[in-house]
Amino acid sequence: MTDEQQRARAAAVFDALGGAYEKAFAGSEAHRRSLDRLLDRLPPGSRVLDVGSGTGRPTAETLVRAGHEVLGVDVSPVMVELAARQVPAAAFRCADIRDLPLADGSFDAVCVYFALLQMDRAEQRDVVRRLTRALKPGGYLVLATVPLDVEGVEGFFMGQPVRVTSFAAADLTAVLDGAGLEVLDQEELLFTPEHPDALPEPQLFLHCRVGG
Repeated sequence: MTDEQQRARAAAVFDALGGAYEKAFAGSEAHRRSLDRLLDRLPPGSRVLDVGSGTGRPTAETLVRAGHEVLGVDVSPVMVELAARQVPAAAFRCADIRDLPLADGSFDAVCVYFALLQMDRAEQRDVVRRLTRALKPGGYLVLATVPLDVEGVEGFFMGQPVRVTSFAAADLTAVLDGAGLEVLDQEELLFTPEHPDALPEPQLFLHCRVGG
């Protein structure tokens, strides 16, 4: 499968899931705790990039309600349309973060909730470095993932075929450190999405700060 085919496949997964994805993860208290920790740290009126913004809930919605400026980016046209309708106070773009130009030092924070799992490891490392450069000195990166040592594993997610790559927790921390990020805190847990085809999955939420 070519890179272009893999990217199209990733978008198709979330086009198919649509609002079902939001419903399946609506009960994630860990996600909301993660957002609360970020809100405690952000200065008023911060500019935040939401990578893999999905339906806009809860991330973009929570941030704009707190008075922050949000740009959401997602590869799925269906998700972007839902997000624009549900969170009109935020801006959303249908784009692949791997291709999107990002000016250095342009955001106070970047959120990446489960958005890297369908990229290979080299791409994940590159995206983390690019997102770090896009942060202002002292800015924050919040990243959530499934912390498994897997590469190019074929499987199913909520009934949709996916190809997943991830890092074990310690290896991901090394990736963040190599990008110039300091891990401030983390939370690990097991979560089962509210969907008949979903399975329990380990989750890792990391809060990082870039030096400046």
